[in-house]
Amino acid sequence: QVQLVESGGGLVQPGGSLRLSCAASGNIFYFNTMGWYRQAPGKERELVANINTDDGSTNYADSVKDRFTISRGNAKNTVYLQMNSLIPEDTAVYYCAADLSTRLGTKSEDYDYWGQGTQVTVSS
Repeated sequence: QVQLVESGGGLVQPGGSLRLSCAASGNIFYFNTMGWYRQAPGKERELVANINTDDGSTNYADSVKDRFTISRGNAKNTVYLQMNSLIPEDTAVYYCAADLSTRLGTKSEDYDYWGQGTQVTVSS
């Protein structure tokens, strides 16, 4: 069984920063694609960013480009999301996602493994 565990969420003021972490454990030792999705109340889950853990290629949602950075750990089972210049519209539950595919999918159904989510709230 595989578990993805997110950490690093919380309450931050507009303009602030947070760093999310996701670590995988279980009987899969690595993933080829890992990413972050978010879901705000009343909205659909959307891709924030994803990364190919082998070559480091990435995708970002337009709304977070130049503010967020996704990175991978040395082992291909850890991913981070550095979030800077946070705005209230970034408020959501953030989910870690992982898959063995190398295709860097952008749809939720492209990922077989999901974390439980961590709340990020941007408010003054």
